[in-house]
Amino acid sequence: MNQKILKTLEYQQIKKMLQEHVLTAFGQEKVAQLAPINDAELIQVMLNQTKDGVDIERLKGGIPLPQLENVRPHLKRIEIGAMLNGRELAQLGRVLRATSATVRFFEELAKSEMPLQALPELVDQLVTLPQLTERIRSSVADDGAVLDTASTKLRGLRSGLKQLEGQIRSRMDSYTHGSKAKYLSDPIVTIRNDRYVIPVKQEYRGQFGGVVHDQSASGQTLFMEPQAIMDLNNRLRQLQIEEQQEIERILAELSEAIMPERHQILANAELLGELDFVNAKAQLAKTLKATEPLINLENHVDLKQARHPLIAAEKIVANDITIGADYQAIVVTGPNTGGKTITLKTLGLLQIMAQSGLFIPAREESQVGVFSDIFADIGDEQSIEQNLSTFSAHMENIIQILDQIDDHSLVLLDELGAGTDPQEGAALAIAILDQIGIVGANVVASTHYPELKIYGYNRPQTINASMEFDVATLQPTYRLLIGVPGRSNAFDISTRLGLPESIVNQAKQLMTDDSQDLNNMITDLENQRKAAETEYQALRYEVTEATDLHQQLSTAYQQFFEDRETEMTKAKEKANQIVEKAEEKADKVITNLRQMQLNQGAQIKENQLIDAKTTLNELHQETALKKNKVLQRAKRQQTLKEGDEVLVTSYGQRGTLLRQIDAHNWEVQMGIIKMKIDSADIEKQKVVEDQRPQRQVTTVNSGGMRHVKAQLDLRGKRYEEAMGEVDQYIDAALLANYQQVTIVHGKGTGAIRQGVQEYLQGNRQVKKYEYAPSNAGGNGATIVTFK
Repeated sequence: MNQKILKTLEYQQIKKMLQEHVLTAFGQEKVAQLAPINDAELIQVMLNQTKDGVDIERLKGGIPLPQLENVRPHLKRIEIGAMLNGRELAQLGRVLRATSATVRFFEELAKSEMPLQALPELVDQLVTLPQLTERIRSSVADDGAVLDTASTKLRGLRSGLKQLEGQIRSRMDSYTHGSKAKYLSDPIVTIRNDRYVIPVKQEYRGQFGGVVHDQSASGQTLFMEPQAIMDLNNRLRQLQIEEQQEIERILAELSEAIMPERHQILANAELLGELDFVNAKAQLAKTLKATEPLINLENHVDLKQARHPLIAAEKIVANDITIGADYQAIVVTGPNTGGKTITLKTLGLLQIMAQSGLFIPAREESQVGVFSDIFADIGDEQSIEQNLSTFSAHMENIIQILDQIDDHSLVLLDELGAGTDPQEGAALAIAILDQIGIVGANVVASTHYPELKIYGYNRPQTINASMEFDVATLQPTYRLLIGVPGRSNAFDISTRLGLPESIVNQAKQLMTDDSQDLNNMITDLENQRKAAETEYQALRYEVTEATDLHQQLSTAYQQFFEDRETEMTKAKEKANQIVEKAEEKADKVITNLRQMQLNQGAQIKENQLIDAKTTLNELHQETALKKNKVLQRAKRQQTLKEGDEVLVTSYGQRGTLLRQIDAHNWEVQMGIIKMKIDSADIEKQKVVEDQRPQRQVTTVNSGGMRHVKAQLDLRGKRYEEAMGEVDQYIDAALLANYQQVTIVHGKGTGAIRQGVQEYLQGNRQVKKYEYAPSNAGGNGATIVTFK
């Protein structure tokens, strides 16, 4: 895209705003390289990255990145075999640590299922180097100092240095605080030439012996190394040399370790810079209250409530700007200082921002095109050096534009044809617009010429527009009105300012009929627009009210279902608690039956079974019949007579009616027992012929027993425990009237399997047993069939 348009629309100011938000050197490079492009796919990728950055900024406060220096020179030095210093290694270490932290950050985002479109693909290119990262971290501090933990030898040398320095200071203290302190200029210990010295008065230098390393400017003080500590200072200097040699060895080893990873480290640094750039775009969007533009490949531009990004939001008036769909050219008319130039700049700058992958200060769902280039002739282009008039400068610029445009261009022309004779200027303006229309480029032109108002009305694919002017206040409103040409307000303004009405009327008579008709047409259009706007506002209010009501109903509807689910869950939990309690009671009944069977042999008395059955039936809570009219009617319709087969509901047992004792009671034969039963507890049963041979042992057929599972799992249990469970389970299954059950004992050592089969072989109620099919466990499970 041509550089002149970027300067004209102040694109550099947008880049300066971005620069304020970047933290890394490579991020600064990305901002400096930013420019609009015309590749629709690449623009969409850049917008997707910005969208991800905005989402992360909103939910997580942005991608956590530190300040990072430019490490490219360091890596080039390593490539030629140079050794890096501690500061350079520390900067590389920060890049490696930032890489690991960024990868972890996006892994956490993935776990939270935050939807991202483009950044995960970018982050996947980051390569962490944990060993090298930890080695640099434990060897070099952030300020470049080599740490004690860099090597065992360095730790030992520094420990020795501290001890030796302590000894030297202790010996020197004897001079500064002892009897010889009077020979010193100051009772202090200092360092000269990396050796500890004391300041001795010139006349007392013989009191200490040793070496003079320096003297004061006046020569009255000598900095002497006493003879008594020269050996200690020599040893100290030797340790310092060894320390420095060890530091250089460590730095050389770290530089050598970075050598094979230099390309990946550079790639990581550049990727972190790109993520930093995304952060900056997201923060700029937040500052401008910008939204994601939608790309329209047919170059249909539809900006909703667009604002100029370089003007404070409280000072700018937002406007809807549309071009490319229903019309290819817009002719904007209106008074000076009405906002025509700002409107043109807003359209151009927002389009350039979008083609740079930036969000734009407009309402959501705004559409932008993908133009091959954008051209503008805006402002005073007069060149004093070229000795050109304003008109000449504009014409030269327009000529260059006409030579470069194509059918995918956007052209912005401010005060087209101005600076010359009005008739000639208007004619040239019309011819220029016709030429742009022939090429097929989109164009927005502002002008004062009334002839162009007629042009905008008559030409196809062309529409008039104007900047609204409030006659009551004599001030522009800066609102763009598409479809309404601007009209001259000279007469109204003159009248309000006090010009005699006779003069105004005379001026009106001097106007041509065409001009008067044009103004009348514009006035009529404005009145129609205001009426339509009033109706629109009323309809919008009604739509808003209906939308709010619909939202409230939707919320209430959703809340109803949520409350219903909550209550259902509570009811199920309560039911489960009741079932658990019932199962506990049923288990006690079964245990009592089993105990009676063990104590009394195989036969259980009929009345004992009935009592147990009664206890189980008491666990079932019947629904009140008074609320069920169908059941009440069915119960009233049934007639009882002697000899009928009935079910005694309170005991869960079948019996035969012997005789009716009174209006409410019957004598019922249940097994060997005769009982007096209330009619309400009796249900007439259909007689079913039972061809099966009768068992010797009476079983209790109770719905309450059906909680016994058809499969027993013994896996993981000890032998004694398993055998006890088998015994109890077989009894429970018989009481539940099961015909067949499965015992899962596993394969293992075979001890439990053998014990189970021995038990089954000795149980008289077992008809047969066999291994399960291969697809149901094979010899790890036994299927038991009862008689």
